[in-house]
Amino acid sequence: MAFDRIAVLGGGAWGTALAKVTARAGRRVTLWEHDAANAEQLATKRESRFLPGVRIEDSIAVTRDLAQAARVDAILLVVPAQVVRPIAKALEAVIVPHTPVVACAKGIEHGSHKFMTEIIAECAPNATPAILSGPSFASDAARGMPTAVTLATQDEGTATALARALGSATFRPYHSTDVRGVEIGGAAKNVLAIAAGIVAGRGLGASAQAALTTRGFAELVRFGRAHGAKPETMMGLSGLGDLLLTCSTPQSRNFSFGMALAKNEKPSDKLAEGALTAPVLVEMAQAKNIDMPISAAIAAVLANKMTVDEAIESLLSRPLRAED
Repeated sequence: MAFDRIAVLGGGAWGTALAKVTARAGRRVTLWEHDAANAEQLATKRESRFLPGVRIEDSIAVTRDLAQAARVDAILLVVPAQVVRPIAKALEAVIVPHTPVVACAKGIEHGSHKFMTEIIAECAPNATPAILSGPSFASDAARGMPTAVTLATQDEGTATALARALGSATFRPYHSTDVRGVEIGGAAKNVLAIAAGIVAGRGLGASAQAALTTRGFAELVRFGRAHGAKPETMMGLSGLGDLLLTCSTPQSRNFSFGMALAKNEKPSDKLAEGALTAPVLVEMAQAKNIDMPISAAIAAVLANKMTVDEAIESLLSRPLRAED
């Protein structure tokens, strides 16, 4: 099973980075971008507006024609979680049956409570859904800094072949069949990273940061277990690994979003997926009676039902209990 021709749909920071990663792995790459201005800049200046200073290889073809882009062996779908559905619907009419479509967004759809591979399966039933997630920043991957992620699809052979197609000396995809576990890790950690940013923004100290990350991980594991995720996935790159990265640095959009909230500033980044995922994650947790106090507090702050100070107080005043 060979995946020599690969399309990357989305010319944002992560899409541009993955296009470079894929070209670096020796594949023929087509980069599709919906936005006309960004597509023009990618084609002429060989640079995305969302990843300035990083040049894409001349070998990467840039197009706004989705049908043209879809005539490949595999597709990386690198658009925000809440717009995966319309792109997946558009793909259905133009892809070759059984083409792997790898979701590279970390989130859960509003309203439907569906994960990214579920949306792909619903909207493009001829596709083979897959998910790529893990501790990775676009700028690091684009510049060839060592990065490891997890790539999952239900068929182990397909997952292995895709991982080999994308892998290089500096980009290491580990393959898995635990699709749901990989999706949960990527979605839940963004919400917890906002909480970590609040802790940093309020200057609550390294001890509080460690406690927040650890108890946040316990929430992630409880949620994953209730939805059938494997424990080893939760402990792996797409679970604990991604959580540690996004809870540790302002380079994370979600962490920076939380820092802004802590300082009573209006967050400038509208692409912080954790802010969109928080209410959905909490709704899904409540439906299964999963205890997720940190995530619930973040959702309440974002909905203006609780101030940051009230959220901190609510967590600190919880009854003492055995560690789980």
